[in-house]
Amino acid sequence: MQPPALLVDRVLPSRRGWSLHGVASTRTIERNALATVPEFTLMARAGASLARLAVAIAPRARSAWVVCGPGNNGADGLVAAAELASRGWRIRATLLPGDSSPSADAARALAMAREAEVNLDTAGPVAPSAGAVDLVIDAVLGIGASRPPEGVIAAAIDAINGTQGAPVLAADVPSGLAVDTGCVIGGAAVRASHTLAMLTLKPGLFTHHGRDHAGTVWLARLGVDDATPPDAWLSAPPHPQRRLHSQHKGSFGDVRVIGGAAGMVGAAVLAARAALAAGAGRVYLALLDSAALSLDPTWPELMLRPFDSATAPVHLAAATVVCGCGGGEAIAAALPAVIHHAARLVLDADALNAIAASPALKRALRSRAARGLASVLTPHPLEAARLLGSSASQIQADRLGAARSLAHELSCTVLLKGSGTVMAGPRPEVLPRINPTGNARLAAAGTGDVLAGWLGGTWATRASDDGVDIAADAAWLHGHTADQAPGHHAMRAAELVEQWVDLG
Repeated sequence: MQPPALLVDRVLPSRRGWSLHGVASTRTIERNALATVPEFTLMARAGASLARLAVAIAPRARSAWVVCGPGNNGADGLVAAAELASRGWRIRATLLPGDSSPSADAARALAMAREAEVNLDTAGPVAPSAGAVDLVIDAVLGIGASRPPEGVIAAAIDAINGTQGAPVLAADVPSGLAVDTGCVIGGAAVRASHTLAMLTLKPGLFTHHGRDHAGTVWLARLGVDDATPPDAWLSAPPHPQRRLHSQHKGSFGDVRVIGGAAGMVGAAVLAARAALAAGAGRVYLALLDSAALSLDPTWPELMLRPFDSATAPVHLAAATVVCGCGGGEAIAAALPAVIHHAARLVLDADALNAIAASPALKRALRSRAARGLASVLTPHPLEAARLLGSSASQIQADRLGAARSLAHELSCTVLLKGSGTVMAGPRPEVLPRINPTGNARLAAAGTGDVLAGWLGGTWATRASDDGVDIAADAAWLHGHTADQAPGHHAMRAAELVEQWVDLG
């Protein structure tokens, strides 16, 4: 039986959810563990796990360049270097200078590397020539990095990124990436092929720049089982929804899609198609541009209704309403009635822009929660910035924090779109979630409208009004569809809907 220190799990793709811990809670777990095991135990386990993963991802490799920072992350790299050298690998370990004396554990790791006859290089970070090494291990910066890399540290990051022909394995976190937010700290961060997270998974590995820099993420818990509460969750796949023989279309709810001003009708049509594909029993489409069409010939199941009758209070009160897709400025006039009467409400696109510009609409939206009515907002970063009175760059600098702030401000569930979509609810005890599915093929016009409709259709089929659960399920399925679609071309939004129907 393998020692627990050497158990390494691949995180994605996954059929389960994962707990995520930021820097502060990870430090708590580390302190708790250090108090219960002998000195050097965790570092030895971390280095051994790193070496084991190196062998697994590069089974034919016989050489490695290990770049070691001045802290304990660098010491983990030295232990890995010693382990690989003991397996017969040719190892060059570059040691980067620091401002303070090494810890006792780090000094022991250095002695271990010397004993294993690792080639220790203190001349500075110089990338090997193309093909000279089979693997690069980034052990430069750990989770505590908070300022832009400079000097020899920045040079090391550049050298690692400049290495050609060898995969890069990051120890705990790609150097230069903020693990709480997924932001690149300063100008550059290591672009790893694989990252081995130690003790915990960190939120920043899965959102903003994290997905591009972390590569394939693995987890080594180092034999530590700690009950410290997580800061967020990496979403699990939705549970399949069983349909009974005795059910009928009325069992799966009505969705009313409101939007589609002149020149933007396609956005509302995409949302309506997605709602139907997601399983809604009936989907009604109310277009602001009444002259646009009276039938969707590709999806004749959609029921087009005159805008005035479709937004009557009696109809809104009996439906899940998706409002704003392609709505333009005209959607603002419909929002007071929609916000007041909709039984369940998904707000997207131009509806969000109208609310951002109107204190009265913000107050009306907040009042829904007091009346027991659930709402989900689906902004992209710029729309979220307008709602919070900030900038898109500020939103991206802390995506989890921004989603939580917006959910609290407007008493709604928030689905903040982007790489690693974030879901947050208005109640502080409900932890935010990060969606693990999806790829850059979703970076195309209309895919956000599909997501809004998908969310509405998914919600219509459920008895629950837990907005975070519904939003997380819709985001997971939306991204999973893009992951499973054949080919590598950019996906059209309509193609995304059709592909999901095939999967379903």
